[in-house]
Amino acid sequence: MCRNIRVLHNFDPPATSEEIHSAALQYVRKVSGMNKPSLANEAAFDNAAHEIAHLTQHLLDELVTTAAPKDREVEAERRRARAVARFG
Repeated sequence: MCRNIRVLHNFDPPATSEEIHSAALQYVRKVSGMNKPSLANEAAFDNAAHEIAHLTQHLLDELVTTAAPKDREVEAERRRARAVARFG
């Protein structure tokens, strides 16, 4: 899985539309193999990111869990600690 795509489920407060769009954009970049599409592919690229963000929002709205919501600050600190461990 792409490291830039983060878990968005079960946070308090819930994931924002910006976070969802960023994850969708990362997915489209990874699948397409391009960071920035050419003008000829820009509409397809943007449409795919929009559709994936829309579907992701529906998925997050429908998921249920009995686990306590995760704390954003605690998860961010864990990511920072993993990055330090990886890159020194």
